Amino acid sequence: MHLLGDLSVAVFLRDYWQKKPVVIRQAWPGFQPLLAADELAGLSLESEIESRLVMENGPAGPWEIRKGPFDEAAFADLPDSHWTLLVQAVDHWIPEAADLLEHFRFLPGWRVDDLMISYAVDGGSVGPHYDQYDVFLLQAEGQREWRIGQMCNDESPIIQGPMIRVLAGFEETDRWVLDPGDMLYLPPQLAHYGIAWGECQTYSIGFRAPSVAELAQSALDQVLSNSSEDQRYTDADYTAQEGNPGEISAAAKTRLAKLLQDMLMQPDHLGDILGTLMTEPKYPEHQSERLNDDDWEAWRSQHRQLPDLRKSEHARFAYQKTASGLVFYAQGKTSVLDNDDLELAQLLSSRNQYPREQMADVPCSRQGYELLRHLWLQQLIYQVE
Repeated sequence: MHLLGDLSVAVFLRDYWQKKPVVIRQAWPGFQPLLAADELAGLSLESEIESRLVMENGPAGPWEIRKGPFDEAAFADLPDSHWTLLVQAVDHWIPEAADLLEHFRFLPGWRVDDLMISYAVDGGSVGPHYDQYDVFLLQAEGQREWRIGQMCNDESPIIQGPMIRVLAGFEETDRWVLDPGDMLYLPPQLAHYGIAWGECQTYSIGFRAPSVAELAQSALDQVLSNSSEDQRYTDADYTAQEGNPGEISAAAKTRLAKLLQDMLMQPDHLGDILGTLMTEPKYPEHQSERLNDDDWEAWRSQHRQLPDLRKSEHARFAYQKTASGLVFYAQGKTSVLDNDDLELAQLLSSRNQYPREQMADVPCSRQGYELLRHLWLQQLIYQVE
């Protein structure tokens, strides 16, 4: 399904992606919510699922936020209007929600963060705010009004007091009402203010945008793993600094810059920085149980006996081509593959489901089979029932 309406992917990327908002009417005609409101509320009762309640006029003050898990009594005491339930990473728990994200494959899969579902009663909102990442807002049920404002940054004034970041100033530039199936794209740092018209559900598809600090930490990890004690700062071209031996000269800074650039600015290392960082699990505390590998060994004996498989809803995969072969990334870890495993790497990282017919036709080296076995044992892939 093409979710961009009359826009081609090329036009969307050229004119809108990370540049300006766009409303796509009937991006998904006839869309039906994956969960009813009470089912969504049921997810918020689970301790392992991240959820929040936001009340514009709560007992504790304006824009009160409560964090789950909740109990049923928490919903019984809510007012009739002006509150919102947010359930994060629904795609981690509902296979159909993970499959919905497949429709955004016109963007890098490793950039997708999660699917958050917002349920709101009349007037429900989280206030005017901005996000530091791209987001698609798919209206799933009911109507929501979206007001668009100014571009923001860390210096934009925030209302003091509430536990959520609500902008102190909102300069409205546009306003739209979305019906079921409509979708709004918002670039990073653009102020927006969504208000429910009656009961509604909105699906928020967010994209990971690593900070410079996160990239620097990942880069440091790569430097440490790819350097030795023999690689050190040198100054064979040093010329005497007459009268200024304590000065850190421009030449010294240039030498340091070249040393670090030589370590970092290698395409394979840059790929490792992104691959390990962007496939790290959203919730590191979630650990799948290890499986017994007897079944896998039986399937491995004949390639065509592999079952229909599916990627775990918690799993994140990516790969890169390197000078020496292939590197596959899963949950922030690396696996070195043979060049013949390119189709396997592409298949695993490009979709959620792996029918046996496709798996049977994919060339697979010994390293490829070891990767599949590892993914199976970690329950990052599992058999479709």
